[in-house]
Parts: sequence; structure tokens; C-alpha cells
Amino acid sequence: MGTGEAAARDLSSPAAIVLAIGGLYVGQSIIGGLTFIALPSVLRDRGLPLDQIGLTYLAVLPWALKFLWAPAVERYRLPSQGRSRSRSIVLVTALISAAGLCLASLVGPTSLVPLIGVFVLIALAASTGDIACDGHAVEALSERHHGWGNAAQVGGAYLGSALGSGLFLVLVARLGWGIATLAMAALLLVLALPFILSPAPPSPGLRTHQPSLRQALRRKDMRIGLLLAAIYVVAQKWGVAMLGPFLIDSGLDLVSLGIVNGVGGMAVGFACALLGGALVRLWSARTVMMLALVLQAVSLAGLAAAAWNGGAPQPVLLGLALASSSGVMALGFVALYAQFMALSDPRQAGIDFTLLQCMDALVSMAGGIGAGWVSQHFGYGTCFALAAAFALAAAPLAAALSVRAARSQPVARNLPAPAANA
Repeated sequence: MGTGEAAARDLSSPAAIVLAIGGLYVGQSIIGGLTFIALPSVLRDRGLPLDQIGLTYLAVLPWALKFLWAPAVERYRLPSQGRSRSRSIVLVTALISAAGLCLASLVGPTSLVPLIGVFVLIALAASTGDIACDGHAVEALSERHHGWGNAAQVGGAYLGSALGSGLFLVLVARLGWGIATLAMAALLLVLALPFILSPAPPSPGLRTHQPSLRQALRRKDMRIGLLLAAIYVVAQKWGVAMLGPFLIDSGLDLVSLGIVNGVGGMAVGFACALLGGALVRLWSARTVMMLALVLQAVSLAGLAAAAWNGGAPQPVLLGLALASSSGVMALGFVALYAQFMALSDPRQAGIDFTLLQCMDALVSMAGGIGAGWVSQHFGYGTCFALAAAFALAAAPLAAALSVRAARSQPVARNLPAPAANA
């Protein structure tokens, strides 16, 4: 890093940067909460079968594949000379996302194929903007302020998910699909404004580093990390993909589900994310991951028992659902992302972290489709029971992979930045 770049980073206002990137993270999570939590519930409320509802997880595809265009985005964002182009990328992707939601308001929730196509377009824009946002956060914040950037990412994720899955469902129930989606489109643009209108940091001068996928995939620790990510995401996420439709079929209305997803999910998730951070510091990321997998197995087993027994009191169902989808998930993914950070080479951390995140998204997409098919043909109980069994079996396997990945990491990572192209 040159002295000009270091000075620019030291002189940057962390409060302004955190506010700007925090708004983007909230907006991205609004899209995620709307697509993967609220939309399946709305579709079930309209009477669509579960195997078709599972197809909404095709919108994960851009998030799963964004590593393919991440190097190109980074090379465009950081030209060899001059200021970064982060704001122009975010402006264009925010406008496309908002326009996509406006189009979704016209398509309606019953035209499934065109609706999924629209949400795939929105995800493509949002995932591209995420690459620029993550890169800007690392570039603009000095190392001593990176923790504030992580806090904006975690806090923004839970606030955005609460708005996308909670507020949106309440608006759909009260005002209808069209007005609800238009309101979310306007909110996305408002949240992006602090970033778009913020001043660009000074140019650091000549840039020589080019991100490379080849360097990441050649490393043994990264390959082990990708396998660890896949197994962990299967164990944590596949069982919760059908929670919304299950609660709807159990008699919960959209307004109540929206309030639970919004207020309850945000409060429980944020608290457990903070707890997860403290436990990672106190114990280790590996230990917290194992704890979360065991707790997820217990929660999913309880949901399976409720499904097989024909239901349970609503407070019990809601408690299990919140524990599984918000509490345990937040606890575990704080630890998993700590593993991602440890595996990421500082010379190209954006590429490495994106690659691991893409494995998360790809496995989530497959799990959402598979969970819908299993639930449709064999029932919710079988879906939850299978997921609980896998979560329990995954705990020792994930621990072993975590140890192997740590042992395979290069001892020194202070070499010059790799120049290979993706």
C-alpha cells in the first residue's frame, strides 16, 4: 500500500463511511428478506404448491455465481489511476434493483415464472453492488475501524431482513402487493443515497494489484474452506427453507408472521449475533460452529415433532421458528464468517471472501428447491427431521474440516500481491 493510500484511509471519517455502507447492507438484506422469507409466505397464502414455491430460491443464483464477475467488477471499480468508481456502480445497481421491484408490482404474486425472472434480475444487480460495497469498505476504512464496518454489515443484515420479511408482509396484508413492492423500491433508493452522495476518497495513485480467482483456488486451505462452507450451510439452512409456508399452513396469518419475522427476528438475531461474536472471542469460531449445529438439530427436531403430531400451540411453534431461523442461525454464521475471514488471503481478501459466500448462496439455492420438493411429497415433518439429522452429523465433520483448513494455511502472507488475472 502506498503512503498516499494509507493517508487517505487514516483521514477517512469512519462514522460517515459506516453510515454509507450500512445503508447499502440494509438495502441488500431487504431484497434477501423479501425474496427468500416473505415471498414464499405470500405465494403459499395465494395457494401455490410447495414445490413451485421452492423455485423462488433460483433467485440465489446470482449471489452464488458473483465470484465469476467479481474480478472484472473490481478491475473496473479500481482503475490503474484515478478515483474509484464505487459510487457509479452502486448508483446503477440500485436503480436496476428499484426498477425491478416496480416491475414486480405489475407482474403480481401469482405469475410465478415471470416473477422469478424479475427477482433474478434484482439479485444480479444487488449482488454486483455488494462486490463494490465490500471492496469500498475495506478500501476506505483503516484497519482499526474494520470492526465498525463489520458491525454495519451484521446490523444492516438483520434490520434489512426485518424490513423485507416483516414490514413487507404487513404492507401486503394491509395495502396489497403492488403498493408494498413500490414502497420497498422507494426505500432501497433512500438507503443508497448516503453512499451515492458521499465524497469519494482521494486517489492513492498508481494501482498494480489485480484480483485473481486462480490464486484462491490453487490454495489447499481455500478448497477445504469451500467444502466446510457447503456442509455447514446444508446443516444450518436447508431445514429452515420451509418455515414460512409451514407456519402459514399451521394457521398463522401474514400480519402475525410479518410481525414475528420483523420485530422478533431482528431482536433475536441481533442479540445472538452479538453473543456469537463474544463467544468466538472467548472460545473459538470452531467451537461456536459446533454449538450452533447441535442447537439447530434440537430446534429442527422440535419442528419435526410438531409437524408429525398435527401442530402445536402457536407460541411453541413461533419460539422454535425464531430459535432456528434467527437465533441459532445468527450465532452460527458469526462463527462461520470468522472462519471465512481467517481463510481469506489479505492480498485478495475480497475475492476469497466472495468465493466462500458464493458457496453459501449456491448451497442455499439447492436446499430451498430440495426442501420444497421433500415437503410437498413427504411432508414438513420429514423435511425437518432429515435436516435435524444432518445438522447433528455435520458437527464433527465440520470440526475436522476446520482443523484441516487451519493446518493447511500458508505460514506467511506478506508476499507481494498476486498479479495473475482471473
